[in-house]
Amino acid sequence: MEFYYHPLFLKFIGYFNWNQDYFECHEVLEEYWKSIPNYTKEHPLTAYILLSTGLYHWRRGNFTGAYRTLVKAQKKMTAFPLSNGIEFINYKKLLNDMEQSIEKVKKKESFFPFTLSLNSEKLKKVVDETVATMDLLPRNSDAVIHKHMLRDRTDILLEREKKKGRPN
Repeated sequence: MEFYYHPLFLKFIGYFNWNQDYFECHEVLEEYWKSIPNYTKEHPLTAYILLSTGLYHWRRGNFTGAYRTLVKAQKKMTAFPLSNGIEFINYKKLLNDMEQSIEKVKKKESFFPFTLSLNSEKLKKVVDETVATMDLLPRNSDAVIHKHMLRDRTDILLEREKKKGRPN
């Protein structure tokens, strides 16, 4: 599983573990995923994208969206032959953390983050080097927690209206 060392996956781990910027996690992985020739929703990256999205929703108090998305992430995560990447990420812990998160969301409990435990010293070193070059926002800042609401969304809103068949 060569994707663990891809620069965008390294950034994903950095955002996930260092400042819990789940919006950026989603963004960098989606960019990576869409760069893969003939990409499909069956690619393992989609499980990580959904995981990030679910955690983003949970932290913002959207329990319905968080639950639905985390369950999808969990299903995808357990469907992939993840043993191929077990030397990189502790999947037993990841799946356990996901299960605990889903249970907390189901009970509408407060957000509780977790980190991706890395099994590879080489991967840890490369992630640390990558993080040193990243401009990370403060962990619990509004800029991280409410990122999608604080950016210019004009293009997104126009596209949404276009899909609904409404003129600008």
